[in-house]
Amino acid sequence: MQFHVLTIFPEMFASPLDASLLKKAQEKGILACIVHNLRDYAIGRHRVVDDTPYGGGQGMVIKPEPVVAALEGVCQTVTNPWRIFLSWRRKRR
Repeated sequence: MQFHVLTIFPEMFASPLDASLLKKAQEKGILACIVHNLRDYAIGRHRVVDDTPYGGGQGMVIKPEPVVAALEGVCQTVTNPWRIFLSWRRKRR
């Protein structure tokens, strides 16, 4: 099983992926976790992936262009990929 993680903080995944059951599963070839830096898919000299917040609230907005480019790049190497998007929103009732 292969997992591809798209993030702007790839260094945060090194420790949890290299410990406990995840490490053992990777060593046995049961699991492969590949972490991709979204900044690698951003354009411009500074590889900016965040955009200005809109709607009057605080927070950070990720530009869609780097996300789409990363998904297209990763999905070319994977057959029948599943995509799981994490959101700050909880389920609506």
